[in-house]
Formats: sequence, C-alpha cells, structure tokens
Amino acid sequence: MSHKAIPDAADEYCGTSYAAKLLNLSVGSIQSLVEKNELRAWKTQGGHRRISIQSIHQYQNRASLTPKVQSHNGKYLKIMVVEDDANTRAMYQAHFDAWEVPIDATILESAIEALLDLPLVKPHVLITDLRMPGIDGFEMLRQLSAHPQFAHVEVIAVTGLTEEEIKQYPDLPEGTHVLHKPVDMGWLRGYLQAMLSMRVSHKRHVQPEDVV
Repeated sequence: MSHKAIPDAADEYCGTSYAAKLLNLSVGSIQSLVEKNELRAWKTQGGHRRISIQSIHQYQNRASLTPKVQSHNGKYLKIMVVEDDANTRAMYQAHFDAWEVPIDATILESAIEALLDLPLVKPHVLITDLRMPGIDGFEMLRQLSAHPQFAHVEVIAVTGLTEEEIKQYPDLPEGTHVLHKPVDMGWLRGYLQAMLSMRVSHKRHVQPEDVV
C-alpha cells in the first residue's frame, strides 16, 4: 500500500468519499485502487486517508473517464466536522453525500483528532460541536486562534447551549458563526454554497499554495 507520511508540496489531496464522487465509484472501489497503487494516498496523524488529486486526474485519463474533478472551475470546499455523537456524524455525511455541492468532508469524533489533522488537511471551513468530552470545542478553538495559519478558516460552532450558557465560557474567536441545535441543514448548505462561490470568484487573489 502506498501511504506517504506527508503529501508532495505541489499536490492537492482529498478524502476517500470525495474521491469516490469524482470517479463515480464506491468508497470500497477507491480503497481497492489505493491498495493496488492506482491512486496515491497517505494518512494524517489521526489516521485519516487523503488521496492525491493529481493521481485522480491520471487515473481518469488512463480509464478514459469524464474529468468531474475539473467541474466548478476546479474548486471544492474542504470541510472538517468535529462531533462526538455518532448519529450526528452520520447525519452530516448523509447530507453532504446528497448535496450537489463539491465538498470534501473530514468528519472526526474528537477535538484531539482535529488538532492532529488540521495542519495537514487545511480545511476551508471548520464545523465543531462545543460540548464534547475531553478537550471541548471552546478549548480547541482557543488553541487554534493562537496560530495565524488558521486565521482564514471559517468557523461554525454548533451547540445546544443557550446564549446565556455560552457567555459563561471563554469568548469564541472573532467571526465564529454560532449554529444552535437542531442543525438547520438548509442554512448550512446555503452557507457552504456561498463559501464556494466566493472562492471561485476570488480565485485570482488566492495564493498559489492555497489554490484547490
């Protein structure tokens, strides 16, 4: 199995589910292609597989497949979701899979996993629950706010806390969107579509290493 410790600096990468969408294959088929070294893959510190976009292009050419990866001007959103409840994680994944929005979602169950994987996944949008066992969302966001490299990540904090209860915790980073439970998935879809449109329309102003 070809699993690199870190990706090539000039390459882009995505998760298994998004690769499956691009190639119109099952997740199992993508995993098989990785095992056969048809697709280049590596794993983050948290153990989550990322797949080379360049190798997806190359496989499309070899298999004479329609290059779906080039749709939406080659842009897609990298999203990280941090949620300790398994049913809620499944709900997010089901909606992301059903939406006609180019989303590559990394869905994690703890803030520790997120802190390990954030520097390499480099999400455009971070969606996190606030109350979680161990390191909670408040502490995770506090740690991230201390690092300038995460200053441009859009943050959505999801919570069942009331406004008064939230005030009892340390301040959330400036610009954080607070989304109360139950999650309004219609609003979230519209928000993500708006983020994608902004990335496409401002692509000329994005630094080369940030182009997706």
